[in-house]
Amino acid sequence: MAKDRYQIVTLPGDGIGPEVTTEAVGVLKVAAEKHGVVLDFEEIPGGGEYYLEHEREWPEGSEAKVDAADAILLGAVGAEHPGTGETVFTKPGKPYATPQLAGYAQVIGNRLRMQLYANVRPIKLYPGVPHKVSGKFMQVWEPGNVDYVVVRENTEEAYTGKTHDLLDADGGAVGRMTPLEVTRAATERVVRFAFELARKRKASGKPGKVTCVTKSNIVGAHRYFEELFFEFAADYPDVEADKALFDAFCMWQMRNPEWFDVVVAPNLVGDVISDNGSTSQGGMGLAAGGNIGDEHGMFEPIHGSAPKHAGKDKVNPMAAVLCAAMMCDWLGTKHEDARLVAMGQDLEAAVAAVLTAGKALTYDLGGAAKCSEVGEALREAVAG
Repeated sequence: MAKDRYQIVTLPGDGIGPEVTTEAVGVLKVAAEKHGVVLDFEEIPGGGEYYLEHEREWPEGSEAKVDAADAILLGAVGAEHPGTGETVFTKPGKPYATPQLAGYAQVIGNRLRMQLYANVRPIKLYPGVPHKVSGKFMQVWEPGNVDYVVVRENTEEAYTGKTHDLLDADGGAVGRMTPLEVTRAATERVVRFAFELARKRKASGKPGKVTCVTKSNIVGAHRYFEELFFEFAADYPDVEADKALFDAFCMWQMRNPEWFDVVVAPNLVGDVISDNGSTSQGGMGLAAGGNIGDEHGMFEPIHGSAPKHAGKDKVNPMAAVLCAAMMCDWLGTKHEDARLVAMGQDLEAAVAAVLTAGKALTYDLGGAAKCSEVGEALREAVAG
């Protein structure tokens, strides 16, 4: 049921993360005031830059605060060593036996601990968005033809963190292996999530189709994922079930994005095809993602920390604002709070309006506006 107030934890992280998170929170505050919603924000530092200073990825007690929040808004993680430019990894020891990307706790750690099993990435092209191809801006895809959602399994396969050495007969290391683990339980919940989403989209006029994307002709674990997909599809006779091989799909999603509605895939495949799909929506600056489980939700732009752009007030904050819109819709649906659903609609409409106007666009969209200027334009659009 609707609540009097909602606790939102922000994890700005590294690089451009703090900049885009600041703009997203600013737009959220305007929308919340407009709709009479009380949002309490708590910012928790963390990531690679924090690790360099403290030798831990975030302050003690952060996990409990994140777990207690109504939703989480993540900026980006991933830092470089000053002077060397090398990516920062944690040192072996507690809580990790082997080095991990510094910021693992905020991303993979949260996904696993809170069982955020569905990584949801809308691939949607808004009117007025140009595509940068070979250094030139042009209209390649039509907005009405690019509107599908990639649902990526988010807790297993190649992303469990399990890696071990391959040893020869004398015990010497000759290689390293990361297994592709696919289980029935994890596959069932993400496949059912995809079918339920397709059913919901069908009610609003979308095709009502789920496409399973794997490399099932070669990878046995993927063949198992595909077999389970069709087993569970039988429970959704009103939704079309389709399949495609990973390599062919990468071509089709560029050539014929209008073929797809909801796409479900194992973790690694889903990671690749969702990033690939961002090309047709105008790039990473417009690519939003949600990590969703049965109880918790964490929302993040998928562009990464981009250290070379950090602190320059030049990057596109629209992906972070679209993440905030996803967060509002998820929270509103979960708590049956129409105000939050309306907030999410306002945020997305504001992004669409600013894109159509074409005046406050950052460099990646062919403009010269600053990150903060785009944020201001979005706040004005939400306020009306």
